[in-house]
Amino acid sequence: MTFTTADICDSHSSDTGFQIAEPIFKTFGKKHCFSGQITTVKVFEDNVLIRQLLEQKVSERILVIDGGGSHRCALLGQNLASTACKNGCRGIIIYGCIRDSDAINKLPIGIRALHTHPLKSHEKGTGELNSTCMFAGIHFKSDHYLYADNDGIIVSQNPLLKRP
Repeated sequence: MTFTTADICDSHSSDTGFQIAEPIFKTFGKKHCFSGQITTVKVFEDNVLIRQLLEQKVSERILVIDGGGSHRCALLGQNLASTACKNGCRGIIIYGCIRDSDAINKLPIGIRALHTHPLKSHEKGTGELNSTCMFAGIHFKSDHYLYADNDGIIVSQNPLLKRP
């Protein structure tokens, strides 16, 4: 399915539940345009729950990670990004950092993150699954719909595009 966030804005920006993210993210991965339904996770400098989610087979899902905006370590690296690709994840939005960016940029996935950081995260297993995540001016909720391209990120409580 092809789309642009600009066209979606032109058609739906006055819809109830339509949100546009503040432009705070850097783009990683080979797919700059991606969409799907959201799964949320809140963590802080800990990627155990992220790994558990990415190891599950999914279809047309976007993982939204509220990492508290930490710039002290990376929540995702090449291994987890590769796992996400193998298991059907379309994209990942991270309010935090990634590492292995050169390798991730060769993978067929769309990723948005604040920055890169070479240090891996801790592994304590703490966090929350499927809770509302609030960052970049958006309330991300599981099962809402996300659309991303080089112009921005849109979230809606309803699907905005018809499947072919």
